[in-house]
Amino acid sequence: MDHLVVSTARRHPEAVALETPGELPLTYRALVEEVERAARFVASAVGTVPARIGLVGAKCARTYVAYLAVLRLGATVVPISGAAPADRIRAIATAAGLSLVLTDRVGGAVAELTAAEDPTVLEVAALGGVDDLPSVDPVPTEPTAYILFTSGSTGRPKGVPVTHAAALAFVEHNIARYGTGPGDRMTQVFDLAFDVSVYDMFVAWGSGATLVAPGPMDLVHPARWVNELSITHWASVPSVVSAAVGLRELEPGCMPSLRLSLFLGEQLTLEQALAWQRATPHGRVENAYGPTELTVFVSAYRLDEDVESWPETSNRTVPIGRVYDHLDSVVVADGREADEGELCVRGPQRFAGYLDGRDDAGRFLAGADGRFTPVAGRSPSAQDWYRTGDLVRRGPDGVLVHLGRLDAQVKIRGYRVELAEIEGALRRHPAVTDAMVLAVPGRVGSLELVAFYLGEPTEARELRASLARRLPTYMVPTRFVHKGAFPLTGNGKVDRRRLPDS
Repeated sequence: MDHLVVSTARRHPEAVALETPGELPLTYRALVEEVERAARFVASAVGTVPARIGLVGAKCARTYVAYLAVLRLGATVVPISGAAPADRIRAIATAAGLSLVLTDRVGGAVAELTAAEDPTVLEVAALGGVDDLPSVDPVPTEPTAYILFTSGSTGRPKGVPVTHAAALAFVEHNIARYGTGPGDRMTQVFDLAFDVSVYDMFVAWGSGATLVAPGPMDLVHPARWVNELSITHWASVPSVVSAAVGLRELEPGCMPSLRLSLFLGEQLTLEQALAWQRATPHGRVENAYGPTELTVFVSAYRLDEDVESWPETSNRTVPIGRVYDHLDSVVVADGREADEGELCVRGPQRFAGYLDGRDDAGRFLAGADGRFTPVAGRSPSAQDWYRTGDLVRRGPDGVLVHLGRLDAQVKIRGYRVELAEIEGALRRHPAVTDAMVLAVPGRVGSLELVAFYLGEPTEARELRASLARRLPTYMVPTRFVHKGAFPLTGNGKVDRRRLPDS
């Protein structure tokens, strides 16, 4: 993947590659030079470069340089959210077999990695004066470009390895689809531990566009940020729209520089899309869809400029479009192809299987000619279909509408979350005997988490602090409700639907 940046630097050496808050912009020539210096620094510091290297950092030049330096070294990069607590960093490091973690600064949860079994932490902030280090010897490149960890129903993070080939298939398709290039200015609002960052970085750097990272408050006031930095290409979760509408900062025509706005990670409602389109008079709005296992996203639906021609869907969400032509897809219900059911996909963007093979169980289907059965007793093959767990409806024109999840996973601020993982973490509190977590509509149009628990009544701030030591911020519920008992269905199971009213 790093060769895309090198190739662009040869074609457009003086074009601006990266702009980060409070730092001087980096041209493509400068970015490649910094990456080479960082790679030399890391190689000289560790001797033998490990096959996988963790990365924890904020949206600053050093972090992006370190990301590319890992790839330059032929290793697999394992991005970890800078907001993750030390326990989660340890869990990911253990699952990925990390012996080395790079960081833009030693502090916060990273500073707590001091136990003997913890990986070595290497600060890459001080790269000045290392030009005399020996060059990096060519090493065999790991076929896996990156590993991202999603929430797991087992209560442990679930690793998703994505190969260079799968990432390149995705990036090259989208560079051609959107025609990005020098002069375009693309946002990078997603955490590097979230897969859409791959779209942001490599569609920009593979085409000669400028990647623009936001400051801490820029997403709170998106129109101001877009106008101040002349953003042309936007990508974010839809909840940003609702928040801006709530602040009355999304006036018609307020973002004239935007030419493309891409939303993904959550269902995009027609009301959200309309508010954003009216604010971007010279742009177009697209709704994209895809799980991490299929390399960022696999479909997109472009809304027409004429609002009157927009589709009417049963759940008032924008369709997710058709799956890309270079991928195969099928909708399955009860083991047969159907027009409404679970979306299953295979092709060059599909991952080969989870880092822990036990997580593959039940996630793939084998079959063709309209009949499908779960893969069991073997590893998935290239001909098997990945089960997305998403319920879709396919229209007569082949366009898909996302209807919801088939399991207990939900999307919170664009992150995929297993409610069972939160429930398991909450049960570890000594005052809690049982817990259930629901995702309910929030005040700004996105989902929020509400925890219902049994045991001793406990201050919400104590429960929140307990979870914050084990889970990322986006997985910590906003509300905690004590119950004397959970409502049950006729067969004795907890009735989640009745929890809020019981």
